Amino acid sequence: MNRLDRAFFNRPTLKVAKELLGKVLVFGEHQGIITETEAYIGLDDPANHAAKGKTKRNEIMFGEAGFAYVYLIYGMYNCLNFVTEKKDFPAAVLIRGLKVISNPPIIIDGPGKLCRFLGITREQNNTDIITSENFYVADSKNTVQFEAMPRIGISSGTDRLWRFIAKP
Repeated sequence: MNRLDRAFFNRPTLKVAKELLGKVLVFGEHQGIITETEAYIGLDDPANHAAKGKTKRNEIMFGEAGFAYVYLIYGMYNCLNFVTEKKDFPAAVLIRGLKVISNPPIIIDGPGKLCRFLGITREQNNTDIITSENFYVADSKNTVQFEAMPRIGISSGTDRLWRFIAKP
């Protein structure tokens, strides 16, 4: 499998979010096909963690594309994002769903469940997924059709159809 390079992530976030569908997420001994993503783009996206500017929590989003942004929600669930676009423009793609490659395959729906299953914690925050040996995204030959839907789990910016779900 060919790993995705920084140029893949250093593009418009909506394009990256759509094209991550069908790609293979590798974390340690686990591999899974990405089945659902959500985009968070710029300072004018009210649901973006960076909407109110740079903080210690979200500073990774202002950095170089191709880094993992892992944060905690509700004091108990980690969520995995990949930073996109150019430096100093806060944008990322949340990985919401995965089809774990196993026999039988395991379907994981929800970013908290995904991180819990894989063992992703805030320890992986700011990991360079382009250079990491055991945490990266690989290309696949999968051609994926998808649906665009409103983002969920947020209170503002729900009008944007920036959640993408791979069709079976």
